[in-house]
Amino acid sequence: MEVNLLAESLKFMVLGMSVVFLFLLLMIFILKLLTTIIQKYFAKPISPSTTPQKSVSTTSGGAAEGDEQAKIAAITAAIAEFRKR
Repeated sequence: MEVNLLAESLKFMVLGMSVVFLFLLLMIFILKLLTTIIQKYFAKPISPSTTPQKSVSTTSGGAAEGDEQAKIAAITAAIAEFRKR
């Protein structure tokens, strides 16, 4: 009796794993197809004027300091907005 239960449980395990594997393969194929369709028909071209420009500073740590100041300002604004609610 136990051998039969083990064989059936092995069959169910293989069947279940196969179904999940096939579903994941199908999902990957559909997502790749949708990506191709969206990029072909709905993608907006990126113009050179919309790309962000990095500022060059003459100070020794200018870019790093600017990034730090921007992060501090963003965090401060987020905390102030959170406290308003």
